[in-house]
Parts: sequence; structure tokens; C-alpha cells
Amino acid sequence: MGSELPMLSAVVARLDAPEIHLAAYGGVVFPIALLIEAPIIMMLAASTALAKDLAAYRSLRRFMHRIAAGLTVCHVLLAFTPLFDLWIVRALDVPAPVIEPARLGLQIMLPWTWSIAIRRFNEGLLIRGGRSRLVSHGAALRILAGAATVTIGYLLGAPGIVVATATVIVGVTTGWLFAALKVRPLVAALDPGDPAGVVRGRAFLRFYLPLALAPLVTLVVQPIGSAAISRMPQPLESLATWPVVSGLFFLLQGAGLAYSEVVVALLERPGAPPTLRRFAWILCGALIAVVLLLAATPLAGWWFGGLMGLRPELTHLAHLALWLGLPLAGARALQSWYQGVVVHARDTRAITESVLIFLLVCASVLLLGVHDGRTPGLLVALLGFSAGRLAETAWMWWRSRPTRRALGL
Repeated sequence: MGSELPMLSAVVARLDAPEIHLAAYGGVVFPIALLIEAPIIMMLAASTALAKDLAAYRSLRRFMHRIAAGLTVCHVLLAFTPLFDLWIVRALDVPAPVIEPARLGLQIMLPWTWSIAIRRFNEGLLIRGGRSRLVSHGAALRILAGAATVTIGYLLGAPGIVVATATVIVGVTTGWLFAALKVRPLVAALDPGDPAGVVRGRAFLRFYLPLALAPLVTLVVQPIGSAAISRMPQPLESLATWPVVSGLFFLLQGAGLAYSEVVVALLERPGAPPTLRRFAWILCGALIAVVLLLAATPLAGWWFGGLMGLRPELTHLAHLALWLGLPLAGARALQSWYQGVVVHARDTRAITESVLIFLLVCASVLLLGVHDGRTPGLLVALLGFSAGRLAETAWMWWRSRPTRRALGL
């Protein structure tokens, strides 16, 4: 799935008014859509950890649909009412040429949150049931559906924001349909369970709210970053380059991002903890090496200028940003290892604490960049994200120590 944003950026960069539509998607639509869906992102971890029987599955499913419905209502209010101008445009200081494409894009993205909720809930069951390969199959099918959509949009010469958002919606719809279909045999095989033993009410909220707050706080930084970039030098150039650079880092972080659920699912197995820890460090080193290879060789110019289709000045800006984002992908792998450990121990409050630290550090760097007013916003944003991620990972290392000691690590 991490390949989706680079694919979209490469196509939009070759359509009419590329900077405006890249800025609309990467600087407004995608950050706001991520922020709206943030409370349901951790349904994957919740269903992996808690959906042990049919009673627990049904309870979690009801919760998932209720929260997805509420978030979809929020999306409607932001995309289809004057709240778009009153809140989003003013808060992000959206450049005038970007406003209408961004509004249209956010409207097309309406099915996003509910689709993500269903897919991640069902993927948690697939992982818990030992069918994690089907999660990869679903991701591949999503990419194929998206590739077909983006190709059609390109051939028709549709506006870049329409191509980008329509591709995303076709992809996520395909993903949730596939996951919902493949999870059926696992659901049919679940033990009935005891409804009285289901984790619900205050006990469930104590478990889930810290999980939900974690991505919410983290993703708040996305629109904060866009707002800060708009107030620093070269705002349109930075906003246009932002989805291309962040898409590359999201692609590289994909393996590390998914590792948390792997840890939750496997940590109880005999001999698993040392193996899981060793793999996390190997993955961290490998991801840092890939970013370093891109930044230190002509591969960066080929990726940003040749494959992504950025103009030379934007390619240069993106290349500089690579160096500032060097720790991002590697730190994500380690963070997922520590996060999986604390979710296993049901000490989810530690996750909320870590993302609050991420928000504080990242926002501080962005504020300094706005106050200084000399450095392009893209570079300040990557520096802030890197500093925040390192601080977040360090805190998770500290808070996971008791559980790791109990596991003999």
C-alpha cells in the first residue's frame, strides 16, 4: 500500500497544473482524510489482540461500525458545508489556487474512513488466525485496482485531484471487500465464547482509547505540518513536493509499520521474543541503508525527477529533504517492536505518551521554522518529523523495559 502515494504523485505530476493538484492532495486532502480516520486505524491491533471468539468479534464489530459512522458524519460536515472554508482553509492557510481542487478531492474521499475501518478490523482477524499472507494479497489487489483507475484517469486527462482521490477510493473499496470475503471462514470457525467475558465498557475503553489517541495525535501533525509549510518560504513548491517525499518515506516505512501487529500475534510463542527483537534491529538497519543509498547517489534524481516527474528545482528540494528524513523509516521499525510489546502487555497508555512527545517535538521544530522564516517549509517539516520520531521511539524503549525484562530480553 505504501506504493500508492508515489504512484499517484508520478501521474499527477504529468497532468495539467501539477503543482496545484499535488499541493491540494498532499497538502490538504490526504492529511485531513488521515486525521478523520485516525481513531479507527488501531482497529487492526484491537481485533488482533481481542477477537478471540465469536462474542468478542461481534462486540468489536459493533463498535467499529458505530465509530466509523460518526467519523463519516464528521467528514461530510468538513467536505460539504462552509466548515471547509471556515476551518480547513483558514487553519491551513491554503493558497488560493489550491482551495477548490482540495474541496473537490475531500468530497470524493467520503467513503475512505468506513472502508479503512472494515478492512483493518478484518485484517486483524486474518493476522490472529495465521492468515497474514491474505493481508498481502489484499494489498496487492488494492494496488492493481488503483493502478487501473489511475491509468484510466491519465488517459482521459482528468484533473489531477480527481485522478488521485478516485484511485484511492477504488483501492480502499477493493481492499475492504477482499478482507471481508476472506475472513468469513475464520469467523465461522470461531468458538462461540462467553458474552460475559468480552472486554467491553470501561475495560475496553482503557485498552482502546490510548490506541486510538496514538494515531490521532500523530496525524494531527500532518495538517499542522501543512499549515506551517504554508507560512514558510516557498509554500507552493514545498506543498507540491510534500506528497512525493512523504510518499517515499511511507513506502519505506511500510514493513516497519506492519511489524507491531506481527509482534502482538507472535510474542506469546516459545522462543519468539529474541527472534522478533533481532528482526526489528535488522529491519531498522536495512531501511536506513536504503534511504542513505538514495540520498548519497544519483538514484534520488532518478526517483524524484525521472520517475516522479518533478521539475528540477523541486527535485533538488526533495533530494535535500531525504537527508533530513534519514532516521524516519528505521526508527519506525524499532517503534513498532516496542509498541507490539506494550500492546501485548495491555499497557497502551505508553503509546499515547510517546505520540504526545512526538507531537511536542515536531510542533516545536515547525514553530521555530515559521519564526525563523528563512528555510523552505519542506525541509523544516522533515527535520521536525525525524526529531519527533526519534524522541517517540526513545520513550517507547523506556516504557517497554519492564515487559521486555519479564520476557527475558
